[in-house]
Amino acid sequence: MDAEKLEHFRSLLTAQLKRHTQHIRDEQAAALELSDERVTDSVDMSLMDVNKEIALRLGEHESRMVADIDQALMRMDEGSYGICARCDEPIDERRLEAVPTARYDTKCQALVEAEEFEESPPTL
Repeated sequence: MDAEKLEHFRSLLTAQLKRHTQHIRDEQAAALELSDERVTDSVDMSLMDVNKEIALRLGEHESRMVADIDQALMRMDEGSYGICARCDEPIDERRLEAVPTARYDTKCQALVEAEEFEESPPTL
């Protein structure tokens, strides 16, 4: 991948990193605000618990996104960005535009997802 394209993806990732980091801060602040509220009604307490759980789960999702972005930036520094971690083939740039943190090309991504599904099928 040429330097210009690499810089384009670096700027995409950096912008995403800033956005997700801000979301994490916002979610943490919201969870703390909920913790500070004084509630005596059991229905209000239950609603507050649900809201805190949602805020924490959103924070977990954002944290995973930040970790994925950090790994993609590290791959850039190592020179392996845009190369499939499974088959060592280049990842299509259209895929990287859609998912700049992609570690696998589309074929390998499908195989990885199929393997994960086989290891832990959904329970009813």
